[in-house]
Amino acid sequence: MATAYVFPGQGSQFVGMGLEQAQHRPIVKGTFARADAALGFPLSHLCWQGPEDELSDTINTQPAIFTHSVAMYEMVRLSGEIEAPAFVAGHSLGELSALCAAGAIAFEDGVKLARERGRLMKEAGKRAPGSMAAVIGLDADALRAACETASRQYTPGVVVANDNSPGQIVISGGKEAVAAAAAIAKAQGAKRVVPLNVSIASHSPLMASIMHDFARIVEATPIAPATVPVVANTSARPITHPDDIRAELAAQLTSPVRWVESVRFMHAQGVTHFVELGPKDVLCGLIRRTVEGAETRAIG
Repeated sequence: MATAYVFPGQGSQFVGMGLEQAQHRPIVKGTFARADAALGFPLSHLCWQGPEDELSDTINTQPAIFTHSVAMYEMVRLSGEIEAPAFVAGHSLGELSALCAAGAIAFEDGVKLARERGRLMKEAGKRAPGSMAAVIGLDADALRAACETASRQYTPGVVVANDNSPGQIVISGGKEAVAAAAAIAKAQGAKRVVPLNVSIASHSPLMASIMHDFARIVEATPIAPATVPVVANTSARPITHPDDIRAELAAQLTSPVRWVESVRFMHAQGVTHFVELGPKDVLCGLIRRTVEGAETRAIG
């Protein structure tokens, strides 16, 4: 019986996140204060008071979720109430939180990386607006085939971006290609297709324009060997070496989040308990739908 710590990505933010814990736990308040100092503006006020539209701007969302997730990790670590993890993993942006928890990236460097990741992704979305959609009730192979068909018809194309759980997969790419793939998916028996309210086509080739710039920022960031194996989004396998971590952070921008495979890998290695650290409990639901009998707990 082993435990894994998992960290959420964008979409889990809400105004007030971390406020209650900060009022009672000095380590949480201190973590938010460190983020404010590192970024040079009151991120904590944005997290705790809003406004919601500013918090939901990806340039703010990414450092906000990173800060909240690491604050929850520090709170848990200090309490000693939960078993230390055999693995850590993060969904998309959450991979930065996981790397910080694993000791590979210092907190101040991580929150700056999250801010830069958000800034660059926002720029890419303005240059080449795309779309994303969640497809419910169609298997991954059939959906990949639908994306390939749509991509032959439209440029830019569409790809599987997040393999979240059996029966819940997110596609991402050019607007016309996403719409075409969604129509094919419905015709092939998908129960529902839910368009996401975004213009940034995350984890798709539309992010290729920022890979070089982000890789350059990552290259200049000190990265240490991870003290806990980090199950990577792009491979669903553990990484610890700084070179592998740098390559992962850049490649992740245009690669799918292989979350189902990541969860199944950790379970196959003996993980039965998954602790989600960050706002809300989205990953807990995905994990329970992926691994029967998995025990989950959300702290945030």
